[in-house]
Amino acid sequence: MADNQQLLARLDKLRGSRTVIVGIGNILKGDDAAGPLICQQLTDAVIDAEIIDAGTVPENYIGTIIKKAPENLLVIDAVDFQAQPGAVKLFRAEQLSSFALSTHTLSPHLFVDTIVQQTNAEVYFIGIQPAQTGLAQSMSPPVSKTCRRIAAQLIELFAEKNDVR
Repeated sequence: MADNQQLLARLDKLRGSRTVIVGIGNILKGDDAAGPLICQQLTDAVIDAEIIDAGTVPENYIGTIIKKAPENLLVIDAVDFQAQPGAVKLFRAEQLSSFALSTHTLSPHLFVDTIVQQTNAEVYFIGIQPAQTGLAQSMSPPVSKTCRRIAAQLIELFAEKNDVR
């Protein structure tokens, strides 16, 4: 829980800025679905950020993201950083090359570099430690719980001022 509160505090500076949130992952591979699941939960809410579920092909969205000219790019993906399942870590762009994300055709580092070169966006990469990423596995309870928490925190962070639900 402390990790999640620290994450929200570090991302608070994104409030009110032009932000694109990109979820990366394979919905057929258990915890690798974390990025797309969070995007789905954000899409169901009214928030002041662009949401893109890039699945396993984030490179297909580079042009779309560049056209949106974000001030900030927030990427969410399952990353094995050798922690307890469901743990969350906020990575800097330069740290991304240290982690192999085998379900994606283009490395997240190259994906981010291409966008930054064109937009000068600040990049924030939320990594969620997976427990299981085998084909046809369901999402593990700790990762599912983390996804719900992150989605709720991002909804709070990017809540539209005029949302009167």
